Amino acid sequence: MSLAIVTGSAGLIGSEAVLHFAAQGYDVVGIDNDLRRVFFGDEASTDWNRARLEAKLGTRYQHAAIDIRDRDAIDRLFKQYGSAITLVVHTAAQPSHDWAARDPQMDFGVNATGTLNVLEATRQFAPEAVFIFTSTNKVYGDTPNRLPLVELQQRWEIADDHTYAGGIREDMSIDQTLHSLFGASKVAADVLVQEYGRYFGMKTACFRGGCLTGPNHAGAELHGFLAYLMKCAMTGKPYTVFGYKGKQVRDNIHSADLIAAFDAFTQQPRVAEVYNIGGGRFSNCSMLEAIALCEELTERPMQRTYSETNRVGDHIWWISDNGRFASHYPTWQQQYDVPAILREIRDAYRDRVAAKG
Repeated sequence: MSLAIVTGSAGLIGSEAVLHFAAQGYDVVGIDNDLRRVFFGDEASTDWNRARLEAKLGTRYQHAAIDIRDRDAIDRLFKQYGSAITLVVHTAAQPSHDWAARDPQMDFGVNATGTLNVLEATRQFAPEAVFIFTSTNKVYGDTPNRLPLVELQQRWEIADDHTYAGGIREDMSIDQTLHSLFGASKVAADVLVQEYGRYFGMKTACFRGGCLTGPNHAGAELHGFLAYLMKCAMTGKPYTVFGYKGKQVRDNIHSADLIAAFDAFTQQPRVAEVYNIGGGRFSNCSMLEAIALCEELTERPMQRTYSETNRVGDHIWWISDNGRFASHYPTWQQQYDVPAILREIRDAYRDRVAAKG
């Protein structure tokens, strides 16, 4: 029996990982105690997604409502399955800059200490397992904001002859920069995952994602850009744009495209790898461009306001260079650009509303 453990299993990336690897023949144990409800309120609860996984997969999926900060509980679970564990996909996290500033200890406990607990349990009980960590581009802090950007009508851009014109590579420094407390806790986790690879020879990878998105994203104002934007567009709820004239650029990678990258790494794992992974030049948009797309797809104008104050740690322009990963796994190809992603989010939201009656 090959068994995969997925933390944050009821979240966007976690649930996609559960479904994908179950389809590949794994039995899956999911760890998720719905902290997203604590972070962002009842509307962001992932209970519906957990129930969906249990109904769809039956005995192929076992759910453990464990807090990853609980070292003893994590150890017991990993000890129970031992060497049967061949894959660990660690997606559980506190994902918001704003929330981290309100409760830094909880943020660090979840993002850093929780990651250490899962890493050490893997080393003790399943050291041959592949370990995949969903890191973030926020480990680079505000260094990207020092790039020589050009203001266009709808977005900020970078000159065609700049070294990062195709996207930001892993050679950008993560030092001497303002990260936000969320960024700092993710840096700690990212470096731990690398170190467990280098020091103990474990097959680990940090995937430093741009905006991770998809139709099963429980978007909230503090996290989940495209999902929350589309929800506002469909319900008429006002949306606030924070700073940079709404021209800030994000690359957006569909959860299915990210999981395909995880699968490629799982089949041919490496030690202590770090990959920038995002929509890249294939799938990116500014805030203004995304709003226009939402209005086009919903056929109604959005209610929006503007705040001059940008969020601490926000990037003015981020496009990932996926070249390192693509060079290692050349068969990986992205399937979803921003319009396709937004159409899926719109349709999924309509289906959920209809199901509630």
